[in-house]
Amino acid sequence: MAAMTTPKTQENPSLLGRLIDAKPGELAPVLWASAYFFCVMASWFILRPIRDEAGIAGGIRNLPWLFTGTMIAMLVVSPAFAALVAKLPRKRFVPIAYRFFLVNLVVFFALFTAFPEPPQQVWVGRAFYLWASVFNLFVVSVFWGFMADAFRSEQGKRLFGFIGVGGTVGGIIGSFTTASLVKGVGTAGLLLVSAALLEVAVQCAGRLAKLFRDGGEGREAVPDEAAIGGGALSGISHVFKSPYLLGICGYMLLYTIGSTFLYFQQAHIVEGAYQEDRAARAALLAQIALAVQTLTVVIQALLTGRLMKRLGIAVMLTIVPAISVAGFLGVALVPSVAVLIGFMVLRGAGNYAVARPSREVLYTVVSREDKYKAKSFIDTFVYRFGDQVGAWGDRLLGSLGLGMAGVALVAAPLAGLWLLIGLWLGRRQVVLGTRDSALGARP
Repeated sequence: MAAMTTPKTQENPSLLGRLIDAKPGELAPVLWASAYFFCVMASWFILRPIRDEAGIAGGIRNLPWLFTGTMIAMLVVSPAFAALVAKLPRKRFVPIAYRFFLVNLVVFFALFTAFPEPPQQVWVGRAFYLWASVFNLFVVSVFWGFMADAFRSEQGKRLFGFIGVGGTVGGIIGSFTTASLVKGVGTAGLLLVSAALLEVAVQCAGRLAKLFRDGGEGREAVPDEAAIGGGALSGISHVFKSPYLLGICGYMLLYTIGSTFLYFQQAHIVEGAYQEDRAARAALLAQIALAVQTLTVVIQALLTGRLMKRLGIAVMLTIVPAISVAGFLGVALVPSVAVLIGFMVLRGAGNYAVARPSREVLYTVVSREDKYKAKSFIDTFVYRFGDQVGAWGDRLLGSLGLGMAGVALVAAPLAGLWLLIGLWLGRRQVVLGTRDSALGARP
């Protein structure tokens, strides 16, 4: 598929275009992409505190089993999505994927409403936890696959940071919505709000696809009628044949293991603070997420694109691993709740504002099939496999008598390895991008 191109001669970009470093013809697609990501992330962040609270309500000791169930679900869903991608064009499989999850939300609304009592709702909550853990990775992976499919590597380095602002603002609005309304409308009512946002995301995706198909403002028209092709398992096989894709797997895996260690420490803190009040637990989790998203949007809006342009993708991929090395060592030296939460907020903001846009740029230099299939496998199964390693690793370390400080000392060298992989990936991406530019064609 041809990518959006910018003509050599055009009128000067608008003030907003200059602010976000968009060239003529790029501003409208970037704004629609930001709106699309806003709806996806707002939908997810409405659900995230509800999911996390449901996991805690079911017992922290059971969380590793929920992580195992999620990983198994990924093994089923990932090939099914790849088969859909193989047979249908993007303009069809993107709406189908989102509307499938929309219908699921309506079903969970009915279940939460029908079983309001704690014994039954614990089991509904566990089912929702598994479902939501699949949902959040797929809806975001589909979005970024679309972005990597539509924008060139050079464009991604300049524009993905600002596109991410839409998602961050969506996360802020979603977290604020749950924190403000959960005690009034309940968790079931919030599921319908999340479902409505998914439908708006579908409309934004359709508008964005039309911009690429029709061209205009100097853009090259992009056809969107052909299926991507390949097999249901080709994304998995491509990963194991490509050192570059395996490197992305390693980067994702180490990020996820560290995140899971922090997630379990957060769960212990929240459970201890609010043992009986489920709504209060959901509100506290939403407030932590709100702090992360607020810091993220400031960095994304003002720094991400310019830092990527100036420092290069290799350095950008190492920033959050470096923060993690320092953060885990800090927690080991001063194992306090304040230090842990501060580290979580800084690391979370760094991931959304720096590591995530940089990681998505890595996919702009792979084949179109790999942008959806291999990427989906990495973003879902590999991500959840890292969860699994982290979850059972946390339980093992706990059984050995290691507390917050001990877990941090184990995580710090893993973050160091994560840093080295990020450095290699960034350098390799530049080589592949230069090769593709020399060939004069998109990979």
